[in-house]
Amino acid sequence: MTSQDPPPEHPRPHPARTIAYMIPSFVLRLLQFILIVVGGTVGTATLIIWIGFPILLAVTGFIRWSGDLERRWARRMLGTPLVPVERLSLDGQSLTRRWLTRLSDPTTWRDLAYLMVAFPLSIVELPIALASIILLPMAIWVTPWLGWLHGNLALSMLGPNRTKKLEKKAEHLQASRARGVDAAEAERRRIERDLHDGAQQRLVAVAMSLGRAKSKFDNDPNAVRDLIDEAHSDAKLAVSELRDLARGIYPAVLGDRGLDAALSAQAAKSPIPVDVHVDVEPRPPAAVETTAYFIVGETLTNIAKHSGATEATVKVWRSETHVITEITDNGHGGAEVRPGGGLAGLADRAATIDGVITVVSPVGGPTVIRADLPCQW
Repeated sequence: MTSQDPPPEHPRPHPARTIAYMIPSFVLRLLQFILIVVGGTVGTATLIIWIGFPILLAVTGFIRWSGDLERRWARRMLGTPLVPVERLSLDGQSLTRRWLTRLSDPTTWRDLAYLMVAFPLSIVELPIALASIILLPMAIWVTPWLGWLHGNLALSMLGPNRTKKLEKKAEHLQASRARGVDAAEAERRRIERDLHDGAQQRLVAVAMSLGRAKSKFDNDPNAVRDLIDEAHSDAKLAVSELRDLARGIYPAVLGDRGLDAALSAQAAKSPIPVDVHVDVEPRPPAAVETTAYFIVGETLTNIAKHSGATEATVKVWRSETHVITEITDNGHGGAEVRPGGGLAGLADRAATIDGVITVVSPVGGPTVIRADLPCQW
């Protein structure tokens, strides 16, 4: 699988992995809870005679170590997209300064909050996990949802803080804007090239034919008639090419009748059979419709040229926040997002509205290209 961005949501974990997560987690969190509570109490009580200082230093270090362990454990077993957090640097500091730095680090307190909440949760999760070993319906339906909820709790408490999230979003928007500018520039060059190589040449031919006809108007009426016929043919071709160019910028059927009619018209022109299913009510914004239309069109063109497929399916549906476009073919597979390639161009087009392209194309097929296009920015 290749993708331009990581998946935005946390999927439900596998039942067996969830059970394997919950049972040993109870023992781990019991030890964490005892060490943190007892160590924190003893350290605070003996701080006045300085014995508590190394104890509290060890406790804060243990809290940070446990938080990192929980991130790795939840990522591995529950599939929660947790990454190592950036902490305040401790290099070159004395023991006292290290302790104060750890206390002033917000991630230390977030780690502590999670560990204190996780222990009572593990008391509830342990009997459910044990019962799920025997009761299959509970293992199939209850346990994965409980693991999903726990994973989201861990993500909210152990994931990046609000500042880091905003920084990451700003970086993503900056990258999307740059790719959108590149896509717009590539589109402008395509329009200029089509105008120069097509309609412009036809109009020049029309002008030349009319000029020759004008010079022969009095001496050779038959030649004038032929030249006017030639100019007329070139003018019709120029009009046709301009119409195709305008359709390539924004098809009239898309604006008038929406995605269903526009994609059905595209499918009808494809050299291979294409099955189209569209359900996007209420109608999405024009920018989303246009992006989905051109992604489907370019993908169907690539399928016909390169995939060796004999059939394809286009499905477009709408969630609360996104329009999802999915194109599947039964070709030989092996498609990848390569810099400068056709799929990279699709990703750039989707990025203009902060969308994401995902490609699943094992060798031997089938190939699935999915575009998640947000309906609001």
